[in-house]
Amino acid sequence: MRWGDMDAYGHINNVQIMRMLEEARIAAFGPPRGAGLPGVQPPVSLFNDVEEGTMALVVEHKVRYVRTLEYRNVPAVVEIWVGAVKGASFDLHYVMKDPVTREDCVKATTHLAFVDETTGRVLRLTPEQKQRLEEYRAP
Repeated sequence: MRWGDMDAYGHINNVQIMRMLEEARIAAFGPPRGAGLPGVQPPVSLFNDVEEGTMALVVEHKVRYVRTLEYRNVPAVVEIWVGAVKGASFDLHYVMKDPVTREDCVKATTHLAFVDETTGRVLRLTPEQKQRLEEYRAP
């Protein structure tokens, strides 16, 4: 959490919550291919391990604010796992917790798909991508 992420009510602003979920997603699954310079390998190399000309795009976000996430000078805790894996898309689920009390503050889902940059068409997940995703599904 950053000091500037607070809103006038003293809790983390909803737009910043979405940004934090994005950071968790990129930390877990890698940045999109070609974005930025090389860094630390993510635990699951998925977004940075696609063919040239493939984009990983957000189709939909669902966010439920369970309780306010108050600013603290320590990182929030974000648990992330894979939900449904379909032919051409998949879901990532998140729970964001207060870093001190460990209470749930935000529950969210991001629906993603890989898209051909040239045609704009959704691409089917490869067997390798599906296998990698399946390893991180919740039991």
